[in-house]
Parts: sequence; C-alpha cells; structure tokens
Amino acid sequence: MERQRRSFSEEYKRQTVELVLSSGRSVTSVAKELGLRDSVLRRWVDKVRQEPTSAAWRPTTQATPMSADQASELARLRQENERLRSTHPTAAVLRDGW
Repeated sequence: MERQRRSFSEEYKRQTVELVLSSGRSVTSVAKELGLRDSVLRRWVDKVRQEPTSAAWRPTTQATPMSADQASELARLRQENERLRSTHPTAAVLRDGW
C-alpha cells in the first residue's frame, strides 16, 4: 500500500516556518510535534531563508520567554499528547508495523 502524499497550504507552511524561526526551537522538535518529517520542514525553512525578505514570510512575533505557567501547561499538554498517541488503537500498528 502506497503512502498518500499530503499537501499543505502556503499559509500552513508559513505559520509552521514562523513557529520555528520565532520560537528558537529546532526544526526536528517542531516537526515531531506537528507530525511532519523534519526533512520537509527543513526544506520549507531553507526556502524562506534563501528568499528575499518578504512580508508574507516575515515572522510576526518576537520570541519571548515563556512564563512558568506557560511552560508547565506546555509540558502537561505534550505529556497528554504522547499518552493519547500511545493509547490510540492504531498506535500499536504504527509503532510495531502491520
């Protein structure tokens, strides 16, 4: 069975690249969180970095440190996300293969 190729809107790509550039997080970290291959996200980021600065791709926010409450909430949500992924009926299939 062939894997279906996903397509992403330019807006989604822009927002995802903006997340990488404004958050200071690694491409790998953001890609994993969003369920993307890091090579795909890295290509999007590289493309933006090679283009002349344009308003469409310029990050709209500056990276600001998270408050302790925000960091705590983010950690809680990541744990919950991982728990949900691991308990989903298809998780074993995805993890162990067919």
